[in-house]
Amino acid sequence: MAIQDDVPWRRVLEGTLGVPATEGNHVEVLRDGNTIFPAMLDAIAAATRTVDLLTFVYWRGDVAHRFAAALCDRAAAGVRCRVILDALGARHVDHALIEDMGAAGVQLHWFRPLVDADDTGNPGHRTHRKVLVCDEAVGFVGGVGIAEEWDGSSDDGTGWRETQLRLRGPVVDGLRAAFLDDWLEDDADLFDDRDRFPEQPCDGPTTAMVVRGESEEGWSDIAMLRRVAFARARRRIRITTPYFSPDDATFEALARAASRGVQVQVLLPGPNNDKEVARLAAARRYPDLLDAGIDLHHFRPTMLHAKVLTVDGDLGIVGSANLNQRSLQIDEEVDVVLLDTEVVARLDDQTDDDLRRSEQLSSQALDGAGASAQAPLRLLTRLIDRWA
Repeated sequence: MAIQDDVPWRRVLEGTLGVPATEGNHVEVLRDGNTIFPAMLDAIAAATRTVDLLTFVYWRGDVAHRFAAALCDRAAAGVRCRVILDALGARHVDHALIEDMGAAGVQLHWFRPLVDADDTGNPGHRTHRKVLVCDEAVGFVGGVGIAEEWDGSSDDGTGWRETQLRLRGPVVDGLRAAFLDDWLEDDADLFDDRDRFPEQPCDGPTTAMVVRGESEEGWSDIAMLRRVAFARARRRIRITTPYFSPDDATFEALARAASRGVQVQVLLPGPNNDKEVARLAAARRYPDLLDAGIDLHHFRPTMLHAKVLTVDGDLGIVGSANLNQRSLQIDEEVDVVLLDTEVVARLDDQTDDDLRRSEQLSSQALDGAGASAQAPLRLLTRLIDRWA
């Protein structure tokens, strides 16, 4: 796949995805739960009309109580609060919090309940999106879950390493659409008299677009976005992802990029990986990736859960999607594409800092242990590809 160098990224992405970019957005890059959670809670507390929260993970810990209390407070004050929790991802939530939110007037829906006599669909197709929109004006997107695992800093190992965006401007409409796309599944009212659908301010410096992945058969727009980014790269591709299991086509796209002189860096969880099956899914590809000239790094201080992709210092992608089959084909996902060299530079600066706290892998280090693991890994391949 060859694209002329003088065609702007914006036109390439709009032409391949059919999604228009928007100008005039304000973008803030938030790092780790000790920064992300206060910003999200402040936005909820300041809401006067509407709060929409969509998440795959809502587990336990003090932060789970803080979010429930903030939502209950706003609902009691007459703010319409809507919450979507994935029935699989949030199954460990403290159900007393669910009862509290319901009693306060929070409208809470479970996405695709796991036990439903009328459900003939695939229970494996989940919503993995993480979106918060308050008063139709400020939006958040990224990988963070509402759980104690994130409630701290990767600097001192008290919390998982995460990246989240706080957004204002026209791009917020795309995040609301991602929420409503999943809200629609419950046959609920899409809006009421508290929805104003305001003209969004366009006084920010960033051009951005929202790309949604749907839980359907075949490749999603999330997959198309990455394939185009890898094909267009000329100097450097930087991938930060917690769950990495590239299919053959994705591997070939990265290998072709490396063969034409593009530096390809992949940053993955190290010793603090929270899912063994995901670690195996990544490890079985390590020898081929290294042989193709792709740099692999293990983040050491804590669990790495950020989902960030940058290309050539010009293109940034932050959202909920991992680089595995679940995100590219199976689950509902949402990413924000950033066409702003200053914002991308901030993402790259954070990656530089993460790399300083990481270990680069080598083919020699994989010898022995890697060879002994190949037989069981082959047996697990089908399971890993669908569930990592």
